[in-house]
Amino acid sequence: MATDDPTVLAPERCLHLLRSHPVPVGRLGVTDGDGQPLIVPVNYLLDGDAVVIRADPDSLVGRRALERPVAFEVDDVDAAWLAGWSVLIEGTARRVSDVVELARFRRLRLQPWASGRRCLYLRIDPERVTGRQLC
Repeated sequence: MATDDPTVLAPERCLHLLRSHPVPVGRLGVTDGDGQPLIVPVNYLLDGDAVVIRADPDSLVGRRALERPVAFEVDDVDAAWLAGWSVLIEGTARRVSDVVELARFRRLRLQPWASGRRCLYLRIDPERVTGRQLC
């Protein structure tokens, strides 16, 4: 979607920002069992254009994100300069079950910061990528 608004980031620029972000932490938006929104912090890596996260299969994210539409968001803000950016990826979270792909992700060391069992790998292939430059 072309726009004359200089604060709107092209999808390619959004993905570049996520790839180069020094802190691989974002927020995953899902709905809980009652249809209420839930947003949780997650570690991530980018595989091509797809976001990959790890979750506990028995957690709310593991149960509510799988095969459902989700939103994934990352920001970077410099409070001193009142500047930054925000990127949003929308897509469906799918279980990574291919053994070759799982082995590759394990070598890339996607390490959750939270404790607990995080053996479920979820891949979000973007259906929509949007972003804004904050200034």
